[in-house]
Amino acid sequence: MIQLTSVSKSFDNKLVLDRIDWTVKKGSVFGLVGPNGAGKSTLLRIISGVIKADNGQVTVDGEFVYDEPLVKKRILFLADEPFFLHQSTLREMKEFYKIFYPSFDETMYTKLLNNFPIPENEKINTFSKGMKRQTGLILALSVNPDVLLLDESFDGLDPVMRLTLKRFISREILNRDMTVVISSHNLRELEDICDQIALIDNKKVVMSGEVDTIKGDFHKIQVGFSHDVKEDIFAFLNPLHVDKMGNVFVVVAKGDIEGILDSIKKLEPVLVTELPLNLEEIFVYEMEGRGYGKTI
Repeated sequence: MIQLTSVSKSFDNKLVLDRIDWTVKKGSVFGLVGPNGAGKSTLLRIISGVIKADNGQVTVDGEFVYDEPLVKKRILFLADEPFFLHQSTLREMKEFYKIFYPSFDETMYTKLLNNFPIPENEKINTFSKGMKRQTGLILALSVNPDVLLLDESFDGLDPVMRLTLKRFISREILNRDMTVVISSHNLRELEDICDQIALIDNKKVVMSGEVDTIKGDFHKIQVGFSHDVKEDIFAFLNPLHVDKMGNVFVVVAKGDIEGILDSIKKLEPVLVTELPLNLEEIFVYEMEGRGYGKTI
């Protein structure tokens, strides 16, 4: 289990994370989302022990991470731009990883190499972005970490490689309770693999929980009237979003769906239909409700 308690971090007197309280259960896949600059990468670096929080505590299975080599050997953080030694090949990087991670599994490495078609003996600095991403994933997954932290790791992968990665993560969680945190802007990918999600905004975790629970709290409803009405007729719902096309509205609101529908029906509409809502839409509407991007 990953536990963050009142974690704060600043860079050059600029506050990036403010008293973060967050728990990631062992054996879960947690998606970490938020606008650019929200602090997602910083949070992953703190969990991995790459950088130290200014205040608060970070533990993995009850043990502190920073300055604790034995704990760090159980954690693998794959950054948005993976690090490779200058002029190194994949084979050379494999030997480098084995120095720091005794858990490195040669059998797993070979299996991954068969799935990710990366040449072992070519210089990594000649690879495309997607190939570099695959190289980083081969090394990271071969470590067999207890905690896997992925920062935008689906970026640059083609659909087949994304599916391969998701299958691997699912299998490892079933086999040995690996804990995974994935930071990504691709919420459609996260929806496929994550059982929990957290949203960071304004330096804090503002939403966290089971994906199904969060999706069950957001509702998109089409409402039609036989006469002209104004958008503010739905103000009592505190809607996150309202679209109007003639006498037909699309309303996005949070709360109990039965209560919302009962309240809408009291307005005597001629049409009331609940529409499907995916995780990406929920993120967009939640951030718009917080004022993000609404001025454009």
